[in-house]
Amino acid sequence: MMRREREAQDARPLVPREIVAELSRHIVGQEKAKRAVAIALRNRWRRRQVPPELREEIAPKNIIMVGPTGVGKTEIARRLARLAQAPFLKVEASKFTEVGYVGRDVESMIRDLVEIAVHMVRGEEMERVSGKARATAEERLLDLLLPPPPSRPMGISPAEGEPKAEESRERMRTMLREGRLSDRTVEVEVRESAVPAIDLMGVSGGGMEGIEGNLQEMLGNLFPKKTRRKRMRVPEAQAFLEKEEAARMVDMDRVKQLAVERTENEGIVFLDEIDKIAGRESHTGPDVSRQGVQRDLLPIVEGSNVNTKHGMVRTDHILFIAAGAFHMTKPSDLIPELQGRFPIRVELDTLTKEDFVRILTEPHGALTRQYAELLLTEGVRVVFTPEAVERIAEMACEVNDRTENIGARRLYTIMEKLLEDLLFSAPEIGGQEIVIRKAYVDEKLSGIVRDVDLSRYIL
Repeated sequence: MMRREREAQDARPLVPREIVAELSRHIVGQEKAKRAVAIALRNRWRRRQVPPELREEIAPKNIIMVGPTGVGKTEIARRLARLAQAPFLKVEASKFTEVGYVGRDVESMIRDLVEIAVHMVRGEEMERVSGKARATAEERLLDLLLPPPPSRPMGISPAEGEPKAEESRERMRTMLREGRLSDRTVEVEVRESAVPAIDLMGVSGGGMEGIEGNLQEMLGNLFPKKTRRKRMRVPEAQAFLEKEEAARMVDMDRVKQLAVERTENEGIVFLDEIDKIAGRESHTGPDVSRQGVQRDLLPIVEGSNVNTKHGMVRTDHILFIAAGAFHMTKPSDLIPELQGRFPIRVELDTLTKEDFVRILTEPHGALTRQYAELLLTEGVRVVFTPEAVERIAEMACEVNDRTENIGARRLYTIMEKLLEDLLFSAPEIGGQEIVIRKAYVDEKLSGIVRDVDLSRYIL
């Protein structure tokens, strides 16, 4: 059923040009990277259309994005996953250690990706049965609000004038649906797990993560569930009971099966900071396992089977997108075998002042709009003039040039510093309109921007 629904949704998938247009609503510039990921996403749909005997032979064209921090690498991958409605995991390559060292092993990212897929599929299945769950929860709530009357001995009918139980229940149902019982409270039975927390991470290397999850699940079936009664207001109790009923109706075996299938065919792993594990091997210091991590990553990216608590997962068709600034290294410093598994290489552009102006104004969630909406909640209307926006962009570029270049992330610190006084006093000046002009920007930021040492710590 669910698969047929998803195929129906996929009847009109986005074409690459539409994917790029959708990404451009949130990300300024970087057209080459947008085109590369749009083609990769469309290729997934194309693969599902080819004959089954050829489908297994078509491997995803993994992408490596090269560019300084804050230019949109992570955001492109994250937005792509939302467009695809696919399980998505962002992980920093530098957090992994070679097998045998204490820390996370590379297979843990596949286990995490499956957990994300399980959560997604479970949510979809709960949504599918939400109508039945709502009806059942309503009956349970009515039982709490109006307990069934004690059974009468045979042959004894209700006294004259005494309302029938069915009539009282229907009146109560009407009041519930009209929201007239929102102030009432009821006692709901809440189940709690009695399984103690288990932490095996300190025992040895990262391989203990999978064992820990399996052991936790095994113990969950052995220990009895504890229950306690909790008082809730009617709306809260209704939401709780609906969720509980939906969870009860969902077939978790089916959820796990579909989640594994979705992970294998639609999963996206974003490997950030791939440059941190590049470079020549050092036999001293903390980088001793750099090439070891690369060697451990290789079979996962090439295609292998990873054991998870939801079953064996094949990684052959998971899309891997790697990214790194490569300030001190270059992609060719990765081991040749790993380089070969990332055939698409895209260089992202350094952001200019014009890009910053567009970032501040054009995207759906532009920073100027975010702050305007935040302050509007206090009754303060904030308007940014074009000259002010241009000056903010100019200052962000200047600070990036004189200190560390952190790309568009510099705009967050600049905007927070610029509006600090306004954000603090907004509750006291509700009802006013504040126009942010170029002179205001200069007044608040010029001194800090000129002082290199100070801007290094403040901006």
